[in-house]
Amino acid sequence: MTEADDIQCVEQIGQVRDSIVKELRKTIVGMDDVIDELMIAIFARGHCLLVGVPGLAKTLLVSSLAKSMSLDFKRIQFTPDLMPSDITGTELLQQDPETQERRFKFQKGPVFTNLLLADEINRTPPKTQAALLEAMQEKRVSSGGVDYKLDQPFFVLATQNPIEQEGTYPLPEAQLDRFLFNIMVKYPSKAEELDIMRSVTSDDEPVLSEVVDAATILELQHVVRRIPVADHVFQYAAALVRATRPDEPDAPEFVKNLLAWGAGPRASLNLILAGKARAALRGRTHVSVEDIKALCLPVLRHRIIPSFAARSEGMTADALIEKLLDEIPSDEKLLARELG
Repeated sequence: MTEADDIQCVEQIGQVRDSIVKELRKTIVGMDDVIDELMIAIFARGHCLLVGVPGLAKTLLVSSLAKSMSLDFKRIQFTPDLMPSDITGTELLQQDPETQERRFKFQKGPVFTNLLLADEINRTPPKTQAALLEAMQEKRVSSGGVDYKLDQPFFVLATQNPIEQEGTYPLPEAQLDRFLFNIMVKYPSKAEELDIMRSVTSDDEPVLSEVVDAATILELQHVVRRIPVADHVFQYAAALVRATRPDEPDAPEFVKNLLAWGAGPRASLNLILAGKARAALRGRTHVSVEDIKALCLPVLRHRIIPSFAARSEGMTADALIEKLLDEIPSDEKLLARELG
């Protein structure tokens, strides 16, 4: 494709984003950063973990998003007695009415959809949580020696309550690493809360329009992948991720003291992919260092583990990432000069 074609495609991504946000505004008040990060994840083909207390409209946001994008949507309420087959599907013994022959037939589970809402994902045991691993990474489900491909596009948007500990099962690191973003859903401002009260308690039923379809989303995802990245941006993303690892010789001293584990290579990949999507959504055909910096918190906060010393001092993962951003040089001219 020519540069003019790429510019036109990037403009289309911006138009699609604006149309989706316009529809979401019929049901969702505020949550600007959350919606922005969800849009980035969708065009970067990523899954999201939404962390927030109950009642912040996380479920409504996801269902409204599916409706505006004309995507097949399913919701799973994760509970302690949920089984893996309740997610992926199960083999049922059926009898052929003509031959009377009995054979097993795979009955697809709710994971066979475009947009899957895993509600309160930390309320089910690790065995059931792991049922999503293959689907999220490989985009398929294996049963009885047969692979069943999932429909595309496929996204998992999971919600998690950060304050309840009893009856919950923390997500294993392997599961967390498959989420592109860990998005913190915060309380609304006073003005937003008043708007919520006025809109939700009225008798008006907002009707959402379908502004884009699955085929268009897939096409625009390919456009995002084609956005070029300069070497100094790759270098900056790699420097940030490698600096989170306490065993790295060049890691800052505070990282060696306050981090037990750092982020793996998937963090570097996700920073670049999300940076491409962020650039496209802002009408640019190149990724900047600023894109990488803006995405460090949602990409890294669930991939680093603060040490006991950090927790005893009240240091959170977000605070450590902010400190890291101050530590690693980010001047684009300086980075480009270092590359020669």
